[in-house]
Amino acid sequence: MSWNQDNVNANRKKTNVTRPTSTDEQNTVQTHVHEFTASTKLAEEEEDRHNHRFAGVTSEVIPMGDSHVHNIMVNTDFLDHHHEVAITTGPAIPVGGGKHIHVVSGTTTLDDGHVHELFFTTLIDAPLV
Repeated sequence: MSWNQDNVNANRKKTNVTRPTSTDEQNTVQTHVHEFTASTKLAEEEEDRHNHRFAGVTSEVIPMGDSHVHNIMVNTDFLDHHHEVAITTGPAIPVGGGKHIHVVSGTTTLDDGHVHELFFTTLIDAPLV
């Protein structure tokens, strides 16, 4: 099973923030992203019971209400098959010091006759700043 390409393309629009310069020109500035590393929950039974790992970087900010979310599009590792993850994070959760994370919950694509559930958090934005 593949991602719904219409949804992926609709969510692929880059969201940028513009800031005026002293000459009243507009400069486009990138917003932040988050790294993530995670494992799926176990699927299947007995000898076929397994999980997958995956890692990557989210999309830039997608404004949502008083907060924002990020898109994630990544493949899992490969055993005798792999899964795709195309999901949107939850809103920002403050963790102190002006930093935040996002919770991610959902499922992978259906491959090899099964899906895997997901539940993880992104890493904090700009960890060294």
